Amino acid sequence: MKHKLLLACTGLVLMMGPAVADEPIVGSWKRPNGTIIQYSSCGADAYCGTVLTGEYKGKSIGSMSGKDGTYKGTVNKLDEGKTYNGKAVASGSKLSLSGCVMGGLICKSESLTRQ
Repeated sequence: MKHKLLLACTGLVLMMGPAVADEPIVGSWKRPNGTIIQYSSCGADAYCGTVLTGEYKGKSIGSMSGKDGTYKGTVNKLDEGKTYNGKAVASGSKLSLSGCVMGGLICKSESLTRQ
């Protein structure tokens, strides 16, 4: 009986296959001002950012698409009321965001730390 149960469990694990790892951008990140944001999957190769703490809690900060740690998309700078077109690079415990508005006249960057 134990052998049948072991074989059944082994077969189930093999059928499930390897787990698909989350993209590096997925997770919670702390901005330099202390605000925590979270990126989670919201479609094929798309990741949506949501503010978890502070004045803008629950608000969207935009979305990124891409894979393997390099992403492009938009970031809403809620305190400025501006939407930046830019990129994000996730590497280890750092998320680097950079983007521009007004055809590249105003550009900003920010480094966040994984929580």
